Amino acid sequence: MPTGVHLRDPREQLFAAAEQILEQDGADALTSRAVTTRAGCAKGVLHRHFESFDAFLAEFVLDRIKLVQAQGAVLRDSAGTGTVVGNLTDALIKLFGPAAVSIVALVTFNNQLRARLREARPVGGIPIVTEIGMIVSAYLTAERDLGRLAADAEVGRLAPTLVGAAHLLFAGLDGLPPWPEDVRETVASVLRGALSVT
Repeated sequence: MPTGVHLRDPREQLFAAAEQILEQDGADALTSRAVTTRAGCAKGVLHRHFESFDAFLAEFVLDRIKLVQAQGAVLRDSAGTGTVVGNLTDALIKLFGPAAVSIVALVTFNNQLRARLREARPVGGIPIVTEIGMIVSAYLTAERDLGRLAADAEVGRLAPTLVGAAHLLFAGLDGLPPWPEDVRETVASVLRGALSVT
């Protein structure tokens, strides 16, 4: 009797299924059965590749952190081009996508997952949010070095303020993303007084 479809890349297919469940149904719906059903495979496939469901969740979060870091490289490369407010607005909209916001909720309410991630991530903090903070900080530092932020701009305060404000915008609308103009206004408000050029 067949146990499911052949998976070309089982790990990525399982990760994609987990992301879809998080985005559509929330963290409470994320179970091993739901993931394997969504991936179209037998439950044993997940346990063949991961020692436990908690191990799967930790690897899933770490994999999505790598995707966030790749998006961060795009933001860093934009330093000196366009506008600071425009670059940050576009980046925050991409970085705080539905999966990222759902992962923050998942980690917040799963003690075992948090413990595994603390062991795997030397930076500490809340997964995804911490990485986005580091990305924004690196970008602001680059813009300050280029003279597009004031020389005395306090990147160490601006970056977490931007990230916190953006997270509240994206997490507070029951799964609906904020209007881009609302994100732009928030970025402009936080950076007011720190910009040499807009």
